[in-house]
Amino acid sequence: MNILEKTDFKNLGEKYVGKVRDVYSQDDRVILISTDRYSAFDRNLALIPCKGQVLTQTSKFWFENTKDIVQNHVLDFPDPNVVVGKKCKVIPIEMVVRGYITGVTGTALWTLYSKGQRDFGDFVLPEGMKKNQKLDKPVLTPTTKSAEHDRPLSTADILKEKIVPKELWEKMADATLKLFQRGQEIALKHGLILVDTKYEFGLDENGELTLVDEIHTPDSSRYWQAKTYEERIAKGLEPENFDKEFLRLWFKENCDPYNDKVMPPAPPEMVEELSRRYVQIFEQITGTSFKVETGDILKRIENNLKKYER
Repeated sequence: MNILEKTDFKNLGEKYVGKVRDVYSQDDRVILISTDRYSAFDRNLALIPCKGQVLTQTSKFWFENTKDIVQNHVLDFPDPNVVVGKKCKVIPIEMVVRGYITGVTGTALWTLYSKGQRDFGDFVLPEGMKKNQKLDKPVLTPTTKSAEHDRPLSTADILKEKIVPKELWEKMADATLKLFQRGQEIALKHGLILVDTKYEFGLDENGELTLVDEIHTPDSSRYWQAKTYEERIAKGLEPENFDKEFLRLWFKENCDPYNDKVMPPAPPEMVEELSRRYVQIFEQITGTSFKVETGDILKRIENNLKKYER
């Protein structure tokens, strides 16, 4: 199947390579091209067919369904893998919002709670909570936006460190909770629980708060199947989720991903299964069929971006 590993366009502006996206910066806009790269352990592990297209098209669905809450950066979707956005001054805070107490990483709400933490700065959780339980109301757990290591922030930290002014912070918090509520409502209509997610904001040329990057994609959000949630929790089982971790775990079990210079190739059947899962979650979120783009992806993108050449 045709896949997109990277781009190298000469006439689209200054290029920045992220984990998944190749970003071309121009004076007043950015061109974000989603590749099929699958990253973990700070390196690229595999190429997953359709992944980039799924991320872009999922964001397109959500941007269109939330633009009445807060303006977003979208100017154009000239290609299934590409969004052209208004250039904004990015605010260095990742707006993480959680509707359930879950997670296994060191900064996850459940991990911290199970170690005894109850006071999280902006909210206090009661005793006796169980893993994967729904919170009484969604909570904000923002972090710094850093290339090295994200640091948890509270409202007090943000204001004390003057990361953003109080009025702007209140706008960001309000928009985040409204976006999450809309996301949960629409997801539930399609049989999904939007468990947690993160948003990034910027300020446009007029200083207006603007949603940037991506929204409610399977890379930035956790989704569970709604129909089996209650039954599985009652049985002490984990919720039925969109799982892309199985490939990451395979690498962890079959090599030392942080130190090995050369990684083993990802098993083809796992790559195929992960691609299928990305397509499936897109179809469930949007309620539409996924159209697999055929032909030379790179050539198609190049043709579709000719009008943005400088």
